[in-house]
Amino acid sequence: MGDIQSFYTLNSEQSSLVIDCRNNAAAILYWGPRLSESTNAGMLAALATRQRAPARAEIEAPVSLSPELGAGFTGSAGIRVHRDGRQWGVYSRIEAVTREPDNRLRIASVCDATRIGIVHWLGLDEASNVLTASTEISNGGDSMLAVDFCGAPTVPVAPHFDRILGFAGRWSGEFRLQNVERFTGCYLRENRAGRTSHDTFPGVVLHTQHTSESGGAAFALHLGWSGNHSLRVDELSDGRSYAQLGEWFYPGELCLEPGESYRSPTLYGAHSDEGFSGLSQRLHRYVRQNLTASRMRGRTKLVHFNTWEAVYFDLSLETLCRLADAAADVGAERFVLDDGWFRNRRSDESGLGDWYVDETVFPDGLQPLVEHVNGRSMDFGLWVEPEMVNADSDLFRSHPEWVLDAAPAPLLAARHQFVLDLTRAEVRDHLFECLDALLRAFPIRYLKWDMNRDISQPGGRDGRPVTHLQTLAFYELLQRVREAHPEVEIESCSSGGGRADFGVLAHVDRIWTSDNNDALDRLRIQKGFSFFFPAEFMGAHVGPATCHVSGRHIGMAMRAGVAMFGDMGVEADLLAMSQAEKDELTAAVALHKKHRELIFDGDLFRLDSEDHEIGFGIVSRDRRQALFTYALLDTPPHSAPGRYRFRGLLPDELYAVTIAWPQETRSYSTSILDVIAGAPVSGDALMEAGMQLPILPPQSILILHLQRAD
Repeated sequence: MGDIQSFYTLNSEQSSLVIDCRNNAAAILYWGPRLSESTNAGMLAALATRQRAPARAEIEAPVSLSPELGAGFTGSAGIRVHRDGRQWGVYSRIEAVTREPDNRLRIASVCDATRIGIVHWLGLDEASNVLTASTEISNGGDSMLAVDFCGAPTVPVAPHFDRILGFAGRWSGEFRLQNVERFTGCYLRENRAGRTSHDTFPGVVLHTQHTSESGGAAFALHLGWSGNHSLRVDELSDGRSYAQLGEWFYPGELCLEPGESYRSPTLYGAHSDEGFSGLSQRLHRYVRQNLTASRMRGRTKLVHFNTWEAVYFDLSLETLCRLADAAADVGAERFVLDDGWFRNRRSDESGLGDWYVDETVFPDGLQPLVEHVNGRSMDFGLWVEPEMVNADSDLFRSHPEWVLDAAPAPLLAARHQFVLDLTRAEVRDHLFECLDALLRAFPIRYLKWDMNRDISQPGGRDGRPVTHLQTLAFYELLQRVREAHPEVEIESCSSGGGRADFGVLAHVDRIWTSDNNDALDRLRIQKGFSFFFPAEFMGAHVGPATCHVSGRHIGMAMRAGVAMFGDMGVEADLLAMSQAEKDELTAAVALHKKHRELIFDGDLFRLDSEDHEIGFGIVSRDRRQALFTYALLDTPPHSAPGRYRFRGLLPDELYAVTIAWPQETRSYSTSILDVIAGAPVSGDALMEAGMQLPILPPQSILILHLQRAD
C-alpha cells in the first residue's frame, strides 16, 4: 500500500468523516458530529473492534465503501459485475488516496479478479456539513463487462439508529412519511418508473426512537438521480447495519467496453443532533449554496398565475387576456400558459409532439397574448412536454421509430402518449430546435417542463433497455436549452412531484410538488417535500374553492395561507371568483411578497404535532424575525387546544407577536388573539412556555409574525 495512511479524516464546521484504509477496501469508520482535537482515528478503530463470533468466518468481510463478494460479504455487494458469468468476485486493493480541492478524498482501488478500477469520491462541505459521495468503476479488461449494480458508497448505520423514515406516495399524494422500526432483514425500495417517481422517493432518514423535530439524532441520505434507483437499509444477522443507494438497472442495461467507465449518481448525506428540522436545515443550506446559487443570484421568485385549472383546454385569446388582467390585479408577476396552445391539442389525446402554435386558436400566433401579458407587467411562461408524443400527432406519423418500446410486446400508451427515445441524437436535436425556435420567437421567460407518464417499456433502437442513457440525455437536453437561453427559468413538473431530486435540481429553478392543490393534502405533501428541499423550489398554488382532485371545498384563507410558504402561484378561474375572494387573495399575495425574502432564505423549523394539526416556522438567519404557522386540519380531540411552542428564537431577546394571517379572526369568547396584540415576549417564554392556541374550526390556519423588539 506504499505511502497510504491507515486513516483519513475530513472535517467541516460541525462534522467529521473518518475513512479506514487499513484493509484492502476502504470503509467509513466514523461520520457524525465533529470530533474534538483529543480524539484520534486509532481510538475509534480500537473502540470498533469486533470479536469473532461462533460459526462465522475467521475474517469478517467489512462493510466497506463497496462491500465485496470476493471478500465473503453476505449482504448486498456494492459492486456487482461479471464477464459472461465469470470474473464476478470483486476483491480490491487500495492503490492511492489523494486529497482533492473542496475538502474531498479520492480513493483509487483495483480488482485483479474482475479487472476493474474503482474510484470512490467523498467530500464534506465546509459550511453545510453535507456529505457527497460517488463510486466510479472502469473496465480494465479486454472484454465487455456487464454491470448489474454499482452503488454510491455504502454508509454504515450505528445500532442506536433503530427507526427508518421513508417517503412513499402516489400521484396527487407525494412525499408521504412512512416510519418503520428497523429490523433484521432488508428495508428495500426500488423504482422502475424511469423518472424519480411519485411512490418511491430516493431518500431515507435514519433516526433513534427518541428523535423528534426539535431534538435527537438523525441522518438523511438522498440519491441525486432522476431515473430508476434502489434504496436499501440492511440489518445483518451479525448485528451490523448499512444503507446503500444506487441506480437500478434492467438486465443487460449497462455494459462497459474495454476502457469505458461508469460513475454512480451522487449520494448526499446530512446528520444532526438537533432533530429532523436540524437535518433539513443542513440540506437546505447545501442546496442553496451549491446546487442553485449561481442561477438564483439576483433573481426574485415571481408569483405565478397558471391557466390549467382555470380553463384546461378551452383556450381563446379573449379569455386568456381577461385572465391575465385578473391575475395582474391580484398581484401575479408571471402568467403561465399551460397545456393546449399547440396544434390539434383540444384534449390530451392528440397533438403532443407538434410544438407549433395552433393557428385555429391563435391566428396571429402567441404574440398578441404575450404583449398583453407583458403590458400588465408580468413575465410570460409556457407549458411544454418535450419527452412525450401522442399517436395522433404529425411527429409520430412521421417518426414512429422514435419511441421507446419493448418489442415484440405491444406498445403501451399512458395518458394517450408514448415516450420519445432521447438517446437518439436526431430526437434531441429535433426537440432542441423546436424549443429554441419558440424561445427565440417570443419573449418567454419561463418553461413549465412536464413529463406525464412513467417509462414502462424502455427499449432503445437495438432492443436494449436505455433508462440510464435516457436520464442522461434528458439532463443534456435541459442543459442545452439553459445554455442557449440562460434568462429562461425552468420548472420540473412530472404529473406533479414525479421528478423531484437533487439531480434535476442542478438544472431547474422550481419543482412542481403535486398536481393536488387541496390545501389540507398539500400541508402533508409539502411537509414531506421540506425534509430535503427549501421552500423557494416548492411550487405551491392557490387552487379552486372546490379542489379538482379531492372534491373538498376549502376557504380562501386556508388555501392562500398554505400556498404562501412555497414558490407561490394561483391556479384557479379568477373570472368566476367573487370580489371578496379576489380581495382576500390579493392580500395573501401581498403578504407573501412582503415576506418572501424571509421565506426563501430563513431556517425551517417544523414543529412536533398531532395528526389533526401541522405547525412550522421560518426564522431569519439572524433570528430577528420569523413567520410561524398553525394549521388545524380536522376536529381536535379536546374542547380547547394546547400550547404552541416556538423554536429557533433567541432566548434573551424580546419579540413582538402579531397576527399576519388571516385578515379577520373571529371567536365567540376572548382568546389569545385578543391578548397578544404585538406585546413584547421573550424568546425564552415563547419557546419554553409556549402560547395558548385559540379555539379554531377545522380547516383553519393562523400565521404569526415575530419581530425582535430593539
